[in-house]
Amino acid sequence: MLKQIQGGVCAASGFTANGIHCGIRKNKTKRDLALIYSQFPATAAAVYTQNLVKGAPLTVTKNNIEDGKAQAVICNSGNANTCNANGIEIAEQTCALLAEKLGISPKDVVVASTGVIGQPLDITPIANGIPALVDGLGAHSDYACEGIMTTDTRSKEIAFEFTVGGKVCRIGGIAKGSGMIHPNMATMLVFVTTDCAISAKMLQKALSEDVKDSFNMISIDGDTSTNDMLSVLANGAAGNSEIVEENEDYFAFKKALSAVTTDLCRKIAGDGEGATKLLECKVTGAKTEAAAKTVAKSVICSSLFKAAMFGADANWGRVLCAIGYSGADVDVQKVGVEFRSNKGTISVCQQGAGVPFSEEKAKEILLEKEIEVLISLGDGEGKAVAWGCDLTYDYVKINGDYRT
Repeated sequence: MLKQIQGGVCAASGFTANGIHCGIRKNKTKRDLALIYSQFPATAAAVYTQNLVKGAPLTVTKNNIEDGKAQAVICNSGNANTCNANGIEIAEQTCALLAEKLGISPKDVVVASTGVIGQPLDITPIANGIPALVDGLGAHSDYACEGIMTTDTRSKEIAFEFTVGGKVCRIGGIAKGSGMIHPNMATMLVFVTTDCAISAKMLQKALSEDVKDSFNMISIDGDTSTNDMLSVLANGAAGNSEIVEENEDYFAFKKALSAVTTDLCRKIAGDGEGATKLLECKVTGAKTEAAAKTVAKSVICSSLFKAAMFGADANWGRVLCAIGYSGADVDVQKVGVEFRSNKGTISVCQQGAGVPFSEEKAKEILLEKEIEVLISLGDGEGKAVAWGCDLTYDYVKINGDYRT
């Protein structure tokens, strides 16, 4: 049974974290360097952005955890370390400096960066900050979470307790993501820790399967970023028998992982740059799961639909439009659309055509902070969920002067 608990990435046994301001960001009140550390060696897995332009830290991390092992995660904000001539060198130096302080191998470090693309990154503030970063390790998931934030307006962390093989295990995660968010791995940084014992092979399998239904189903602005990754460290401190195959324990772990990633997906989507609303599109009745995913993502990515949601306008025609150009095999004459929130549910389209509804009630429903878009296709058993946000004036303001 899953039970939500406190602690974020420090909820699992053997994990500590910290976050400090080291000087990368000009604002001295903002933490810009984060660390997650496992007292014990851990199995590791990760997935990365599919953008052909990739930040140097991704290349270094991929090489480091090729053996399926890691013991620490370090991440800076304020500079993406992307498109820099010495980017690999900076990322490798970061790993080496941290490893020396922790007494571990540089190859056991996951390194990440987030921030402005194409600006040189000086190793000096990172080098100067690492001693304090390590010395301050503790139950500081919130500090680490703050240290990876850029345009995020609120922290994103979660943890759960679950049982595997009769042993109580814990899993937790932190995430950053507000802009440049679009399905294709998912564009953000997410770090997950667990004390469940699971082999690197099965951890990678669980992670790769999970993102198909979680982070690949969110979109804020249609831009796939360059630096983003989702990594998981599993140190086995819970004492369960190591998961090495698809069995009951494996599926229990996958369920717990899904609980973490789904929660973080919702938090990321709801905190989109300039956003005022979380949009959750639920598609049922598709011919296949793939068709359902295609429809859900098409709707959540529609700029016109997102703008309508900002204005609390029940413009269901924009939903039908997005379904129509999605490329999914859909009989539009069977489509039904409803909007739902804490204020109720209203049907706006049946059999591919509009139905009479109260505009006043619809606006009341759409003025809420969380909106569900319920689409029924009437063609089969396929279903999917995607997450996004409304498109507001502030999104343009934020990105009009992002560098300055």
